Amino acid sequence: MSDLRDLYQQVILDHYKRPRNFRKLDEANRKAEGHNPLCGDEITVYLHLDGDVITDISFEGAGCAISKASASMMTAALKGRTRGEAETLFEMFHEMVTGHRDGTADPGGLGKLEVFCGVSEFPVRVKCASLAWHTLRAALEGRNDPVSTE
Repeated sequence: MSDLRDLYQQVILDHYKRPRNFRKLDEANRKAEGHNPLCGDEITVYLHLDGDVITDISFEGAGCAISKASASMMTAALKGRTRGEAETLFEMFHEMVTGHRDGTADPGGLGKLEVFCGVSEFPVRVKCASLAWHTLRAALEGRNDPVSTE
């Protein structure tokens, strides 16, 4: 288990140091901002929706390693997916990081997002891992009010 935990930490650090899709998306037709006052994480999620399909997604912001890595991996996982698929992934991810799923590995098809499974052991970090996802949901819903994890 220690080797797996080390691998997960390496993946998270890689996405923190070299985040994917970290840029302003000029052609975005949806955008939302999020803030985690406890940790100081701030994020803006940009989406380009074509009908129900997320044809492009990116983010900007600053935050801790878990927050930034979560946003990076979220954008990589959602590009090309439908709104419905994004909502399903949101629910599965949220259940995993809050510890509300059974203990089996990858029961719902989270794939690489499974690296965040240990976050549930550190309740203060759940908000870091889920900030990008809550901000994504606000963008999908077209909400203009900033998202806060408080």
